[in-house]
Amino acid sequence: MRTTSILSTALAVLVIGALAVGGYVFFKDLDGPTIQITPATGRVSPATVLEITMKDPAGIRSLVVGIRKNNVLNVIFNRHFDDYLPERTVSVPLKDAQLREGAFEMEIRATDGSLAGFGQGNTRTELVPMRLDTQAPRISVRTLPPNVRRGGSAVIRYTIDEEVSRSGVLVAGYFVPGYLQKDGSYLCFFPFPYTMTARDYKNSVEITATDLAGNTTKSRLSVMAFERTFKSDNIDLKDNFLQAVENKLKHLAPGASDPLQCYLYINNEVRAANVQTLRELSRDTAAAILWRGAFLRLPRSAARAGYADHRFFRYQGQLVGESYHLGFDLASVRNAEVPAANSGRVIFTAELGIYGNLIVIDHGLGVMSLYSHLSEILTEAGKVVNKGQVIGRTGSTGLAFGDHLHFGILVGGVEVTPLEWIDPKWIRDNIVERIGAEFFAGSQL
Repeated sequence: MRTTSILSTALAVLVIGALAVGGYVFFKDLDGPTIQITPATGRVSPATVLEITMKDPAGIRSLVVGIRKNNVLNVIFNRHFDDYLPERTVSVPLKDAQLREGAFEMEIRATDGSLAGFGQGNTRTELVPMRLDTQAPRISVRTLPPNVRRGGSAVIRYTIDEEVSRSGVLVAGYFVPGYLQKDGSYLCFFPFPYTMTARDYKNSVEITATDLAGNTTKSRLSVMAFERTFKSDNIDLKDNFLQAVENKLKHLAPGASDPLQCYLYINNEVRAANVQTLRELSRDTAAAILWRGAFLRLPRSAARAGYADHRFFRYQGQLVGESYHLGFDLASVRNAEVPAANSGRVIFTAELGIYGNLIVIDHGLGVMSLYSHLSEILTEAGKVVNKGQVIGRTGSTGLAFGDHLHFGILVGGVEVTPLEWIDPKWIRDNIVERIGAEFFAGSQL
């Protein structure tokens, strides 16, 4: 009798334990997957491809996407996944969804791989309000530059009839963003690259805008472009110079087999990487004009090299390379104080390849100034500086021999001639009078 009682008790414990384990397995996960949609603008076009990202520790079992309108659900995507991955991103194109212009709801149902619901898993359903928009944005150009010279800069002011995700100017396919201003218009400073002829440039400048639904407008800009000639030099590379470069900058070309290869690697590969870094820095810019009046050059300095000087390098009579010098080399006394050319925000202070110790200041709307080969940096990234404030001292760091300042101006990440920016008349005629003095509130123009 006692043995029977013990067995009954043990059986009851096992049943209770099994029920507890089963309950835990079936009910421990009661939440469906998290769902994230990209783009999350609420506006789509037939060309839109939605990226739906789902996450759940139990894995993703299935996804159903449908269009709900007038209480009718039209399923446009239905997939069961063989592998229950904890995170999965699915592309859902809308081109075959037979959408009509106007508002609708998108229903998204994602089910996880848990045993909840007696093995069916947890389902999360989200209703996302959306609107089909098939109309491209309309751009109205308010002001164009009077002219632009090779290696120079230009600015355009325009308006758009709807909210956009991006807009700006394309120069031979290179995108330079425009920035929305308080009055509702957009401003875009863009370059005339030194590598392009005036004829090619005139045929390759476009204005573009993409709205929240992904509709894009693109049209040609009528720009008056003119040539500008640049200096050309033949430079003989001497062994003692190449050895000096290797002794100083070998760390930039650790795989070079000899001084000549070291110099060529630095002048080509390192230079190209530095240019790319500057282009990436151009994204860190204010959406308003920060500068005031003409830019300053290094006081009491003499020019040692000009913008876009084309240099051909020869070694033992053979042409071995070439490069363009993109800025002004200005020499004064040794370790001369370097002032900020204009007001702005410091966005870079570090050593950068051929530039050596470098400072980059953002002046807003993608306009930036750079100061390189410095012996000393007297500011730091994030600091707001005023025009004329001392930020460093001249030197010969990087690919430089002899104390001087390499001063450059970038527009949209592309180095342009500083000559225009230090000229008060050019500033007045080509910028202030074109876009309006109201964009320079509080300036002393």
